[in-house]
Amino acid sequence: MTIRLAGIIVGLALTAVLVLWSLVPGIVNFALPEHPEYYAYQEENIAPEGGFSFEGPLGRWDTQQLQRGYQVYKEVCSACHSLKFVAFRNLEGLGYNEAEVRAEAANWNVPGIDPVTGEATTRPGLPTDYFPSPYPNAVAARAANNNAIPPDLSLMTKARKDGSHYVYSLLLGYNEPDPEDVAESPDFETPTGLYFNEYFYNINIAMPPQLYPDLVSYSDGTEATPEQMSQDVAAFLTWTAEPSLVERKQTGWFVIGFLLFATILAFLSYKQVWAGIKPKKH
Repeated sequence: MTIRLAGIIVGLALTAVLVLWSLVPGIVNFALPEHPEYYAYQEENIAPEGGFSFEGPLGRWDTQQLQRGYQVYKEVCSACHSLKFVAFRNLEGLGYNEAEVRAEAANWNVPGIDPVTGEATTRPGLPTDYFPSPYPNAVAARAANNNAIPPDLSLMTKARKDGSHYVYSLLLGYNEPDPEDVAESPDFETPTGLYFNEYFYNINIAMPPQLYPDLVSYSDGTEATPEQMSQDVAAFLTWTAEPSLVERKQTGWFVIGFLLFATILAFLSYKQVWAGIKPKKH
């Protein structure tokens, strides 16, 4: 009995040691993380004034904002970034009719094959085509962007934490380092060819500032400030990543209502079935 008890105690002790060995380093790293040198410059994402229309349980798409965001992408972002998972026909989700979608697709040149010679060529886009890449291959993309390949933006707001606000913040994050941060990390520098952006993960980003006042002319008369353009294109990229976002929220409310109704109905049925049966007395 004594040997068995001693074995149990030793086993528990070894288990405790192994558990602590596994947990303590993680707890220490979480409590006292080792921050890289640029950490002092990082800022939390910011949100546009008034937020986005699609946020919250009752959020809805602002189709005018989505169309403005598409215009910003088309006139600014598409020079470097692709939308390879979005087809022109999907633009109907922005409020465009079939004729407008066809006209919009025709304004883009997409890769094609010459039916006579069989050589690679380009042709006007069709609604069934997907947005073309601005570069023929990765080598050309690197050569044009200081050896950095511009990422595809189709799913960008899902690929980044707090994606909508991340895009909005990043586009407005180009400025000079705070003097207090410089004093805290005096050895930090922005290499030639990169740009300081306090909302980018490692601060130095290959993409130069993109948005300047009145860079685009909105057809609805909205003033094209950098903040407005950032908000509009962030909303558009949220739509490209999750076009069914609003419909999913609406479906969720319907499901909740149905479950509440079914619960009440089940309770009333229970009361009706057992109404004539008296409990036994003990």
